[in-house]
Amino acid sequence: MMDQTTQKGRTFVIGDIHGCDVALGTILYHLELTRDDTFICLGDAVDRGPGTKHVIEILLDLKATCKFVMIKGNHEEMMLDGLNGGHWESTWLQHGGKEALDSYGGRYDLIPEEHRLFMVTALDYYQTETDIFVHATAVPGVPLEDLTPQELRWDRLKGDEEPDPSGRRIICGHTAQKSGKPLVFDGWVCLDTAAYRGNYLTAIDVHTNEMFQAKQNGKYRDGRTLKRYQMK
Repeated sequence: MMDQTTQKGRTFVIGDIHGCDVALGTILYHLELTRDDTFICLGDAVDRGPGTKHVIEILLDLKATCKFVMIKGNHEEMMLDGLNGGHWESTWLQHGGKEALDSYGGRYDLIPEEHRLFMVTALDYYQTETDIFVHATAVPGVPLEDLTPQELRWDRLKGDEEPDPSGRRIICGHTAQKSGKPLVFDGWVCLDTAAYRGNYLTAIDVHTNEMFQAKQNGKYRDGRTLKRYQMK
């Protein structure tokens, strides 16, 4: 697992992309990332939307542009299991896997090994001095290394979880906000704004809380901050 205790440049984190390649590319175009910047993906980059293959290509290219951090979501877990003929295969195909597979030409053998490795090597969590990043949830007070795969990738937020006793904010995805607005409550931020449903994909500047949002049709907006969308 990876920690970051010293900060250089800007730090951005993006919610569940779910194959929305145009939305991702539009946000990255406006961020103009540099080598000093850090860009964190909260997982579920794949499935549901039309552009899983292109999304992974874009994220792989970021490694040459900035410090890129990929966290494993439940959809990466399902996709990997499905590609290996595991018990998640039929579930994966029914929950966005078919769209992901179609983006590769509809055949398992057309998925590059580099893309499989991209998912295999994704982190369970990431942390800085001010924030904790997970795909699904964390348990306040429980060391990150002790969290289970169920907690990290599958459990849903209820919206009344306690803040972490360390004082660090927990930033996650996974619990899709059908409203298209981030869920913000004491000590927590959920950035899954259901982009694959036609809502905005959301990224934030971790230090300023400014939001950068784009839809799969290319529509872009910025200048808003998390506090304006506070929900309980």
